[in-house]
Amino acid sequence: MTDRKPVILMSRQLPDMFTSALEQIAEVRVAGLASDDSVFEGARVYLATGVDPVPRELIERFPPGLGLIANIATGTDNIDLETAARKGLAVSNTPVVTEDTADLTMALLLATCRRLSFCERALRAGEWQLGAGTLGSSVHGKVLGIVGLGAIGQAVARRAAAFDMTILYHGPNRKPEAEAALGVQYRGQLRELLAESDIVSLNCPLTSANRHLMNTETLGQMKPGGALVNTGRGPLVDEKALVAALESGHLGAAGLDVYEFEPRVTPRLLDFDNVTLLPHIGGATVECRTDMAMRAFANIRQYLDEGKAIDNCV
Repeated sequence: MTDRKPVILMSRQLPDMFTSALEQIAEVRVAGLASDDSVFEGARVYLATGVDPVPRELIERFPPGLGLIANIATGTDNIDLETAARKGLAVSNTPVVTEDTADLTMALLLATCRRLSFCERALRAGEWQLGAGTLGSSVHGKVLGIVGLGAIGQAVARRAAAFDMTILYHGPNRKPEAEAALGVQYRGQLRELLAESDIVSLNCPLTSANRHLMNTETLGQMKPGGALVNTGRGPLVDEKALVAALESGHLGAAGLDVYEFEPRVTPRLLDFDNVTLLPHIGGATVECRTDMAMRAFANIRQYLDEGKAIDNCV
């Protein structure tokens, strides 16, 4: 009699190649927010993507044998970590999006300041003169304020240096080694960074303390005509306040890859010609997605191999 394979629950259907690899080591079921508890029977792992919520109500339904929430993402703000910790569950992630997200941040920054999306739409609509007559803002030589100088923030700083930008950063901790290596300058107060920066890039994780970090007050502290770029997490920005800042003209431009109510986009944002919108594609490259899948698979395999430590355990 052969031992039954362990069960892996997936929050959604994932690509066949990845699912086939998982099926070599486990029985795979698509659970999502299943209403029938029988789908959880025998489960050892819950596999989620970074945009799929893993709330307290779901975690409370996990069977005693389920010990790992494997997240295919760098962040874990989609998971109720407090409940996971209380139930003794391990949580793993796939921290491999640094360089691709930094590439995307710089691309979004350029597109936002130079109004590339609007100009392309005009050209495609046969409005050559409308696009050609649209003036953006220079990027080279400007002051860039990075909020969150972690791995992604530092990668953005390296790219911005090639544009001869003055680079400021703000975060909970000063990083002298990064300052020496990258030539960046620390601002201990967020308002100081906002007041000095022509462009502000949000590259910090989402926490309970920084939700709506950019709100009516802080958006008002930005330079008149400044640009805001967010490739961090959507709820870092109060989108109602963002719309108001754009409508008033105080904010000159915005570039967003993430949204407060993702995947829903605040409708008014769609109407601005000076706003560039992307559908959360920071890590959307073949290379990055392959690496994420491999990391997730490795984390799960290490967990199922009793006694092995998980490389990417949060």
